[in-house]
Amino acid sequence: MTIVTLLTDFGTADSYVAEMKGVLLSRRADLTLVDISHEVPPGDVRAGQYLLSRAWRHFPRGTIHLAIVDPGVGTERRVVAGASEGHRFLAPDNGLLSFLPPDVHLVSLPVPVDASATFHGRDVLAPAAATLAAGDPIDALGTRIAHPVRLPLPVPRHDGTGVVGEVIYVDRFGTLISNILPSAVEPGVRIRLGDVDVGPLLRTFADAPRGALVAFPGSGETVEIAVRDGSAARLLGVGVGAEVRA
Repeated sequence: MTIVTLLTDFGTADSYVAEMKGVLLSRRADLTLVDISHEVPPGDVRAGQYLLSRAWRHFPRGTIHLAIVDPGVGTERRVVAGASEGHRFLAPDNGLLSFLPPDVHLVSLPVPVDASATFHGRDVLAPAAATLAAGDPIDALGTRIAHPVRLPLPVPRHDGTGVVGEVIYVDRFGTLISNILPSAVEPGVRIRLGDVDVGPLLRTFADAPRGALVAFPGSGETVEIAVRDGSAARLLGVGVGAEVRA
């Protein structure tokens, strides 16, 4: 039994996810398909990279991760497959896999002449995932490449007075997820989001009054800013890219 995870910006209102699953199961009926998310904002490669970078390590070795956030579908951009730490990855070569190490083994997949120019997820990547699930090696899929597109998530910096980072993702609760590690925050230091004083790091939501801002070490191991029983994104009117200082 092989696990294949799916991450896309397709949503669930249309048949796109089901079509990909149909292709996978038609070739390998014994696959276990796990949805990471199909609600990535349309075309938001950075959000897709963030979600996949969080999720993949929680799956067992041998898992195949199929990720499609592909605003350049049908252009000259490549479609790639890679292997790292016992996992296999399939995605468009647009930065979606930038969280993988620089020396990751990647190959470029050929695009069949009869593939839809607007649906490489179904016609290129899903069949390739089924091929990997059958036991074929990565190199059987295509030609080795040395210079994939790399657009890594931003990293915090020190400016002499503290750590300066930014919001890299906003979840469905309106929580603002930063790129600052809790270990980089000195005890008692107050977190600031732009000009707003959020306060020191607390342990969890319940340590703040209802409706209050709270900063805490999130489950993704970075500092997050939320509103207890509310939405920090809506309350503050900010999103990805907003400065966070600690």
